[in-house]
Amino acid sequence: MFKFSTNKGKAETVVMLNPNEITDFPNHPFKIEDNEEMQKMVKSIEMIGVKEPILVRPKQDGGYEMIAGHRRNFATKKAGLTEIPAIVREMTDEEAVIIMVDSNIQREKILPSEKAFAYKMKMEAIKNQGKRNDLTSCQVGTKLRTDEKIAENSEDSARQIQRYIRLTELIRDLLDMVDIQKIAFSPAVEISYLTKEEQYLLLDCIKRYDATPSQAQAIYLKRLSQEGKLTTDKLEEIMEEEKPNQKQKYKINYDRFERYFPKNVATEKEVEDFLFKCVEEHYIRQKQKQRAMAR
Repeated sequence: MFKFSTNKGKAETVVMLNPNEITDFPNHPFKIEDNEEMQKMVKSIEMIGVKEPILVRPKQDGGYEMIAGHRRNFATKKAGLTEIPAIVREMTDEEAVIIMVDSNIQREKILPSEKAFAYKMKMEAIKNQGKRNDLTSCQVGTKLRTDEKIAENSEDSARQIQRYIRLTELIRDLLDMVDIQKIAFSPAVEISYLTKEEQYLLLDCIKRYDATPSQAQAIYLKRLSQEGKLTTDKLEEIMEEEKPNQKQKYKINYDRFERYFPKNVATEKEVEDFLFKCVEEHYIRQKQKQRAMAR
């Protein structure tokens, strides 16, 4: 065992626990993917073990509940180890949620859906804490709003936090499209105001027309929904409209053409101009050949 200081100024003991005795945090919003990054963590743990202890709390029926360290615990199991260093701390449900979110929200790669549900859980936890505090203390006139409290320890503003939380109102299929960047964040926020039935109709249109709403269209859909005027026919009419982002885009493998480019062609703009000139000259020659054959 060894000890270290927490940010509360208290020394806490690190104990070794069996990772199989630790259950995941209920409704944990952060996904654990068995990808290349996870494989690197597994190999590291196989060689040097887990350096940073996880944080758990004891469960009433025995065993422990994970608060911070889900990925480390998963990797430890994958590595075949039977022990993992852990801090065992008693805490309320609200304290557990806040610590769980704060320990994950600063990760480099976070999906919009992960942020959305994490912020929502933290907001509800802080509100519940506030309700109990209000019973034992007087009201303070300059009390910060909950989203402002969250923003104090976040890279997102209070307004942006509210926008992320709106995403939790999306049906799962639409939210998945936000995660894979098929639907942009801002239009997704507007779409979240549609009823669930309207969202399923929109999903059907997206699949049939292979098109997603632009920001302007999403705002228009929201307004029609709030006015009770968003019919199936109207939704289809809107989704049939051509948008700039629906135009076909092509990716060219530069290596295939490199040997044909003049030495002075280097930038992306120069490559585009050169290819356009080649295509244009080919087009002109084809037209001249067609006219010659028609004579």
